[in-house]
Amino acid sequence: MSQQITEAFVKQYNSTLYHLSQQMGSRLMDCVRRESQKGKAEFFDRLGPVTAQKKVSRHGDTPLYDTPHSRRRVTLNDYEHADMVDKEDKIRMLIDPTSEYIKTFVWAFGRAKDDEIIAAADGTAYAGEEGSTTVSHPNSQKLAAVDSGAGSNLNVQALRRAKEKFDAADVDESIKRYIAHTSSQLYALLGENEVTSGDYNTIRALVAGQVNTFLGFEFKRLERLKTQVGSLSFDQTTGAVGSGAGNANGYRKVLAWAQDGLILSTAMDIMTRISERADKGYNMQAYAAMSIGATRMEEEKVVVILCNEA
Repeated sequence: MSQQITEAFVKQYNSTLYHLSQQMGSRLMDCVRRESQKGKAEFFDRLGPVTAQKKVSRHGDTPLYDTPHSRRRVTLNDYEHADMVDKEDKIRMLIDPTSEYIKTFVWAFGRAKDDEIIAAADGTAYAGEEGSTTVSHPNSQKLAAVDSGAGSNLNVQALRRAKEKFDAADVDESIKRYIAHTSSQLYALLGENEVTSGDYNTIRALVAGQVNTFLGFEFKRLERLKTQVGSLSFDQTTGAVGSGAGNANGYRKVLAWAQDGLILSTAMDIMTRISERADKGYNMQAYAAMSIGATRMEEEKVVVILCNEA
Protein backbone atom coordinates (compact mmCIF):
# COMPACT_ATOMS: atom_id res chain seq x y z
CA MET A 1 0.00 0.00 0.00
CA SER A 2 1.25 3.47 -0.81
CA GLN A 3 2.60 4.98 2.41
CA GLN A 4 1.93 8.50 1.06
CA ILE A 5 -1.83 8.05 0.76
CA THR A 6 -2.41 9.42 4.25
CA GLU A 7 -1.65 12.86 2.75
CA ALA A 8 -5.04 12.68 1.01
CA PHE A 9 -7.14 11.79 4.05
CA VAL A 10 -10.13 14.08 4.27
CA LYS A 11 -9.77 17.31 6.20
CA GLN A 12 -11.77 19.75 4.06
CA TYR A 13 -13.96 17.22 2.20
CA ASN A 14 -12.26 17.58 -1.17
CA SER A 15 -13.81 15.19 -3.69
CA THR A 16 -11.10 14.95 -6.36
CA LEU A 17 -7.42 14.12 -6.62
CA TYR A 18 -5.09 16.73 -8.10
CA HIS A 19 -2.40 15.41 -10.46
CA LEU A 20 0.93 17.20 -10.16
CA SER A 21 2.64 18.51 -13.31
CA GLN A 22 4.08 15.76 -15.47
CA GLN A 23 4.39 14.64 -19.07
CA MET A 24 1.06 12.93 -19.67
CA GLY A 25 2.07 9.91 -21.72
CA SER A 26 4.27 9.49 -24.79
CA ARG A 27 5.08 12.35 -27.14
CA LEU A 28 7.29 10.37 -29.51
CA MET A 29 5.61 7.01 -30.18
CA ASP A 30 3.55 8.37 -33.08
CA CYS A 31 6.71 9.86 -34.61
CA VAL A 32 8.52 6.55 -35.17
CA ARG A 33 7.83 3.32 -37.04
CA ARG A 34 5.69 1.06 -34.87
CA GLU A 35 5.83 -2.73 -35.06
CA SER A 36 4.37 -5.66 -33.15
CA GLN A 37 6.54 -8.38 -31.65
CA LYS A 38 5.97 -11.91 -30.38
CA GLY A 39 9.28 -13.20 -29.06
CA LYS A 40 11.71 -11.73 -26.55
CA ALA A 41 13.89 -10.72 -29.52
CA GLU A 42 12.80 -9.99 -33.07
CA PHE A 43 14.68 -9.11 -36.24
CA PHE A 44 13.76 -6.44 -38.74
CA ASP A 45 15.38 -6.91 -42.13
CA ARG A 46 16.86 -4.16 -44.28
CA LEU A 47 17.54 -4.00 -48.02
CA GLY A 48 20.44 -1.91 -49.30
CA PRO A 49 20.84 -0.07 -52.62
CA VAL A 50 22.27 -1.67 -55.76
CA THR A 51 24.13 -0.20 -58.74
CA ALA A 52 22.66 -0.42 -62.22
CA GLN A 53 25.02 -2.37 -64.50
CA LYS A 54 25.52 -1.68 -68.20
CA LYS A 55 24.87 -4.45 -70.66
CA VAL A 56 28.21 -5.41 -72.19
CA SER A 57 27.24 -7.77 -75.05
CA ARG A 58 24.42 -9.02 -77.23
CA HIS A 59 22.83 -12.33 -76.30
CA GLY A 60 25.08 -12.63 -73.27
CA ASP A 61 24.30 -14.52 -70.08
CA THR A 62 21.99 -12.81 -67.62
CA PRO A 63 24.25 -11.30 -64.94
CA LEU A 64 23.51 -11.95 -61.28
CA TYR A 65 24.59 -9.61 -58.51
CA ASP A 66 24.12 -9.90 -54.76
CA THR A 67 21.47 -7.58 -53.30
CA PRO A 68 22.69 -6.40 -49.88
CA HIS A 69 20.59 -7.62 -46.94
CA SER A 70 21.06 -6.72 -43.28
CA ARG A 71 18.99 -6.71 -40.13
CA ARG A 72 18.47 -5.08 -36.75
CA ARG A 73 17.46 -6.81 -33.52
CA VAL A 74 14.93 -5.51 -31.01
CA THR A 75 14.95 -6.99 -27.50
CA LEU A 76 11.94 -6.45 -25.28
CA ASN A 77 11.99 -4.74 -21.91
CA ASP A 78 9.20 -5.58 -19.48
CA TYR A 79 7.58 -2.95 -17.26
CA GLU A 80 5.07 -3.25 -14.43
CA HIS A 81 3.75 -1.11 -11.60
CA ALA A 82 1.12 -1.62 -8.91
CA ASP A 83 -0.29 -0.02 -5.78
CA MET A 84 -3.07 -0.87 -3.38
CA VAL A 85 -5.97 1.06 -1.91
CA ASP A 86 -7.28 -0.16 1.44
CA LYS A 87 -10.99 -0.10 2.16
CA GLU A 88 -10.28 2.22 5.07
CA ASP A 89 -8.44 4.65 2.77
CA LYS A 90 -11.49 5.07 0.52
CA ILE A 91 -13.68 5.78 3.54
CA ARG A 92 -11.34 8.43 4.89
CA MET A 93 -10.86 10.09 1.48
CA LEU A 94 -14.56 10.05 0.50
CA ILE A 95 -13.41 9.05 -3.04
CA ASP A 96 -12.06 5.94 -4.73
CA PRO A 97 -8.56 6.86 -6.02
CA THR A 98 -8.00 3.56 -7.85
CA SER A 99 -8.84 4.86 -11.34
CA GLU A 100 -6.62 7.91 -10.77
CA TYR A 101 -3.78 5.55 -9.88
CA ILE A 102 -4.28 3.79 -13.22
CA LYS A 103 -4.20 7.12 -15.05
CA THR A 104 -0.91 7.98 -13.35
CA PHE A 105 0.55 4.56 -14.24
CA VAL A 106 -0.45 4.93 -17.91
CA TRP A 107 1.21 8.35 -18.11
CA ALA A 108 4.39 6.91 -16.58
CA PHE A 109 4.42 4.02 -19.06
CA GLY A 110 4.01 6.49 -21.92
CA ARG A 111 7.08 8.35 -20.70
CA ALA A 112 8.92 5.00 -20.58
CA LYS A 113 8.13 4.54 -24.28
CA ASP A 114 9.82 7.88 -24.98
CA ASP A 115 12.82 6.82 -22.90
CA GLU A 116 13.17 3.63 -24.98
CA ILE A 117 13.06 5.65 -28.21
CA ILE A 118 15.55 8.23 -26.94
CA ALA A 119 17.97 5.51 -25.79
CA ALA A 120 17.74 3.72 -29.14
CA ALA A 121 18.34 6.89 -31.17
CA ASP A 122 21.93 7.41 -30.01
CA GLY A 123 22.59 4.06 -28.36
CA THR A 124 24.03 0.76 -29.54
CA ALA A 125 22.07 -1.06 -32.23
CA TYR A 126 22.41 -4.81 -32.73
CA ALA A 127 22.92 -6.21 -36.22
CA GLY A 128 24.03 -9.37 -38.00
CA GLU A 129 22.38 -12.73 -38.55
CA GLU A 130 22.17 -13.42 -34.82
CA GLY A 131 21.91 -9.80 -33.73
CA SER A 132 25.27 -10.05 -31.98
CA THR A 133 27.11 -7.33 -33.92
CA THR A 134 27.10 -3.98 -32.12
CA VAL A 135 26.65 -0.79 -34.15
CA SER A 136 27.42 2.56 -32.56
CA HIS A 137 25.93 5.81 -33.74
CA PRO A 138 28.87 7.40 -35.60
CA ASN A 139 30.27 10.88 -35.04
CA SER A 140 29.48 11.62 -38.69
CA GLN A 141 25.80 11.66 -37.65
CA LYS A 142 26.42 14.17 -34.88
CA LEU A 143 27.03 17.91 -34.93
CA ALA A 144 27.46 20.63 -32.35
CA ALA A 145 25.47 23.85 -32.46
CA VAL A 146 28.03 26.67 -32.74
CA ASP A 147 27.99 30.43 -32.94
CA SER A 148 30.85 32.96 -33.05
CA GLY A 149 33.50 30.27 -32.59
CA ALA A 150 31.96 28.59 -29.53
CA GLY A 151 29.39 25.98 -28.57
CA SER A 152 25.83 27.30 -28.72
CA ASN A 153 22.29 26.32 -27.94
CA LEU A 154 20.07 25.21 -30.82
CA ASN A 155 20.06 27.70 -33.68
CA VAL A 156 19.04 27.88 -37.34
CA GLN A 157 22.57 27.14 -38.52
CA ALA A 158 22.50 23.80 -36.65
CA LEU A 159 19.09 22.97 -38.10
CA ARG A 160 20.36 23.68 -41.60
CA ARG A 161 23.34 21.39 -41.04
CA ALA A 162 21.07 18.63 -39.72
CA LYS A 163 18.88 18.96 -42.81
CA GLU A 164 22.00 18.83 -44.97
CA LYS A 165 22.97 15.47 -43.44
CA PHE A 166 19.58 13.98 -44.29
CA ASP A 167 19.63 15.38 -47.81
CA ALA A 168 23.24 14.30 -48.46
CA ALA A 169 22.26 10.74 -47.50
CA ASP A 170 19.30 10.90 -49.92
CA VAL A 171 16.80 10.30 -47.12
CA ASP A 172 13.39 10.27 -48.83
CA GLU A 173 11.89 13.72 -48.32
CA SER A 174 8.37 12.25 -48.26
CA ILE A 175 9.20 10.60 -44.91
CA LYS A 176 8.32 12.90 -42.02
CA ARG A 177 11.24 14.40 -40.12
CA TYR A 178 11.18 15.34 -36.46
CA ILE A 179 13.21 17.27 -33.89
CA ALA A 180 12.97 16.38 -30.19
CA HIS A 181 14.11 19.26 -27.96
CA THR A 182 13.72 20.64 -24.47
CA SER A 183 12.37 23.98 -23.25
CA SER A 184 15.93 25.34 -23.34
CA GLN A 185 16.22 24.84 -27.10
CA LEU A 186 12.74 26.31 -27.62
CA TYR A 187 13.78 29.42 -25.69
CA ALA A 188 16.88 29.74 -27.89
CA LEU A 189 14.96 29.28 -31.15
CA LEU A 190 12.38 31.90 -30.18
CA GLY A 191 15.26 34.40 -30.23
CA GLU A 192 16.15 33.52 -33.83
CA ASN A 193 14.80 35.97 -36.39
CA GLU A 194 14.37 33.33 -39.12
CA VAL A 195 12.15 31.26 -36.82
CA THR A 196 9.89 34.04 -35.56
CA SER A 197 9.67 36.29 -38.61
CA GLY A 198 6.79 35.86 -41.03
CA ASP A 199 9.28 36.63 -43.82
CA TYR A 200 10.98 33.30 -43.17
CA ASN A 201 8.46 31.12 -41.38
CA THR A 202 4.76 30.92 -42.24
CA ILE A 203 4.04 29.84 -38.66
CA ARG A 204 4.42 32.85 -36.40
CA ALA A 205 6.18 31.17 -33.49
CA LEU A 206 5.98 34.10 -31.07
CA VAL A 207 2.18 34.16 -31.21
CA ALA A 208 1.82 30.68 -29.74
CA GLY A 209 5.19 30.61 -27.98
CA GLN A 210 6.20 27.40 -29.70
CA VAL A 211 7.84 26.15 -32.88
CA ASN A 212 5.72 23.67 -34.82
CA THR A 213 7.58 23.18 -38.09
CA PHE A 214 10.70 24.66 -39.63
CA LEU A 215 13.03 23.56 -42.45
CA GLY A 216 10.86 20.46 -42.96
CA PHE A 217 11.13 19.30 -39.34
CA GLU A 218 8.20 18.91 -36.96
CA PHE A 219 9.22 19.88 -33.42
CA LYS A 220 8.41 17.85 -30.29
CA ARG A 221 9.20 19.28 -26.86
CA LEU A 222 9.96 16.98 -23.97
CA GLU A 223 12.23 17.34 -20.97
CA ARG A 224 13.65 13.80 -21.00
CA LEU A 225 16.53 14.17 -23.47
CA LYS A 226 19.93 13.07 -22.16
CA THR A 227 23.19 15.01 -22.03
CA GLN A 228 26.53 13.97 -23.46
CA VAL A 229 28.53 12.08 -20.85
CA GLY A 230 32.29 12.22 -21.33
CA SER A 231 34.59 14.21 -23.57
CA LEU A 232 33.52 14.62 -27.20
CA SER A 233 35.45 17.04 -29.39
CA PHE A 234 33.97 19.30 -32.04
CA ASP A 235 35.08 22.01 -34.42
CA GLN A 236 33.99 25.37 -32.99
CA THR A 237 33.51 26.86 -36.45
CA THR A 238 31.71 24.12 -38.38
CA GLY A 239 30.24 22.07 -35.52
CA ALA A 240 31.72 18.85 -36.98
CA VAL A 241 32.12 16.24 -34.24
CA GLY A 242 35.22 14.12 -33.71
CA SER A 243 38.02 16.69 -33.76
CA GLY A 244 38.64 20.28 -32.80
CA ALA A 245 39.10 22.37 -29.67
CA GLY A 246 35.48 22.22 -28.49
CA ASN A 247 34.29 19.71 -25.87
CA ALA A 248 30.61 18.70 -25.86
CA ASN A 249 30.69 17.02 -22.44
CA GLY A 250 27.44 18.00 -20.69
CA TYR A 251 25.76 19.28 -23.86
CA ARG A 252 22.09 18.37 -24.43
CA LYS A 253 21.59 15.70 -27.10
CA VAL A 254 18.79 17.05 -29.27
CA LEU A 255 17.50 14.42 -31.70
CA ALA A 256 16.56 14.76 -35.36
CA TRP A 257 15.23 11.74 -37.23
CA ALA A 258 13.19 10.48 -40.16
CA GLN A 259 10.13 8.59 -38.96
CA ASP A 260 11.10 5.12 -40.16
CA GLY A 261 14.68 5.50 -38.90
CA LEU A 262 13.57 4.45 -35.40
CA ILE A 263 11.39 1.47 -34.46
CA LEU A 264 9.23 1.06 -31.37
CA SER A 265 8.27 -2.61 -31.15
CA THR A 266 5.49 -3.79 -28.86
CA ALA A 267 4.73 -7.28 -27.62
CA MET A 268 2.19 -6.10 -25.06
CA ASP A 269 0.97 -2.53 -25.02
CA ILE A 270 -0.05 -0.92 -21.74
CA MET A 271 -2.32 -3.36 -19.90
CA THR A 272 -4.19 -2.21 -16.80
CA ARG A 273 -6.22 -4.07 -14.20
CA ILE A 274 -8.14 -3.10 -11.10
CA SER A 275 -8.80 -6.17 -9.02
CA GLU A 276 -9.59 -7.35 -5.52
CA ARG A 277 -6.75 -9.08 -3.67
CA ALA A 278 -7.97 -11.88 -1.41
CA ASP A 279 -4.45 -12.22 0.00
CA LYS A 280 -4.41 -8.55 0.99
CA GLY A 281 -7.60 -8.28 3.05
CA TYR A 282 -9.78 -8.01 -0.08
CA ASN A 283 -8.41 -4.56 -0.79
CA MET A 284 -8.22 -3.20 -4.34
CA GLN A 285 -5.03 -3.29 -6.39
CA ALA A 286 -4.29 -1.05 -9.39
CA TYR A 287 -1.84 -2.70 -11.78
CA ALA A 288 -0.20 -1.88 -15.13
CA ALA A 289 2.30 -3.69 -17.35
CA MET A 290 3.80 -3.56 -20.84
CA SER A 291 6.58 -5.15 -22.95
CA ILE A 292 8.33 -2.92 -25.50
CA GLY A 293 11.67 -2.41 -27.22
CA ALA A 294 13.24 0.03 -29.65
CA THR A 295 16.11 0.25 -32.09
CA ARG A 296 17.74 2.57 -34.62
CA MET A 297 17.07 1.11 -38.08
CA GLU A 298 19.50 3.28 -40.03
CA GLU A 299 22.28 5.56 -38.83
CA GLU A 300 21.74 8.03 -41.69
CA LYS A 301 18.19 8.68 -40.55
CA VAL A 302 19.13 9.88 -37.05
CA VAL A 303 21.15 13.02 -36.29
CA VAL A 304 22.24 14.19 -32.83
CA ILE A 305 22.61 17.95 -32.34
CA LEU A 306 24.75 18.73 -29.30
CA CYS A 307 23.51 21.93 -27.66
CA ASN A 308 25.22 24.08 -25.05
CA GLU A 309 22.59 25.13 -22.49
CA ALA A 310 25.05 27.04 -20.30
